[in-house]
Amino acid sequence: MTAAGVVTASADPGAPLPEAAEGVTRRLREILRSPRLVVGLCIVGFFVLLGGIGPFFVQDPNGITGVIYGHPSAAHWLGTTSIGQDVFAQLVYSTRASLEIGAGAGLLATLISIGIGIGGGYAGGIIDESLSVVSNVVLVIPTLPLVIVILAYTKSNSLTAMIVIIALVSWAASARVLRAQTLSVRNREYVLAARASGERDWRIVLVEILPNELPIIVSNLIFSMIFAILTQATFAFIGLGDPTLLTWGNMLNIAYNAEALSSGAWWWFIPPGLCIALLGMGLALINFSLDGLLNPRLRVYRARKPRGSRRQAAQA
Repeated sequence: MTAAGVVTASADPGAPLPEAAEGVTRRLREILRSPRLVVGLCIVGFFVLLGGIGPFFVQDPNGITGVIYGHPSAAHWLGTTSIGQDVFAQLVYSTRASLEIGAGAGLLATLISIGIGIGGGYAGGIIDESLSVVSNVVLVIPTLPLVIVILAYTKSNSLTAMIVIIALVSWAASARVLRAQTLSVRNREYVLAARASGERDWRIVLVEILPNELPIIVSNLIFSMIFAILTQATFAFIGLGDPTLLTWGNMLNIAYNAEALSSGAWWWFIPPGLCIALLGMGLALINFSLDGLLNPRLRVYRARKPRGSRRQAAQA
């Protein structure tokens, strides 16, 4: 068959898809029909819209309404605080800051883990040993004392500083996982063939190794975002961080200090805690669904038997 014939056959719109492309398409349809993915996307999408466009439609979160400990009503959907501030407005503004911390710290921690884990695992030798020692040291140091020391040294508790600090204390575990996978991948046939053909190291890492570790990277990114949101909420609840920055953790801290629980103001502390739990659940559901799409070991297709064969099997 000539080359022209091959091109013509592949360009035929009626020609069947290759087996690999057909399998990917089928698996993608299964994932999109997954209830877990739909629920996760709806939850995360809701919070993204709430934090992205919500602040343009609510009042000043620090404004005084004149109603102290007001119950949820049409005027104040989530009631008011002990000094008359609207809880719903504070929740909307807190959503934006919490999402920024989660996305920023998660992305930065993932990039650091990729550079140290994959870079060190592929380089090997003294470079790998040195980076592995750094990862082990960061991994065994308790997070809370380390953050306290960093905050005292930097003397900054802004949003950017909090993102960087959380990323610096949360990349080590992901880097160890990526390093272990890289040590396994770097000696496989296609990587050795790329080296023998004279490919540059950076291209081997980006083209041959990185795509094979994409499921791990995506999983690390999502769980790094969850960890960042929970960590910031924990630090804010115990009084670390900028007290003027509205986040879900700061809302819980202010409500606790104002004795909202003993006052019966459930509308003040339940919504931010519920938002943290729901967002974490939504991200986890997305991660489980994407893992089924990106992980080759989970690509097990069930062949559909025709109805006639099912009936015959039942009769037998």
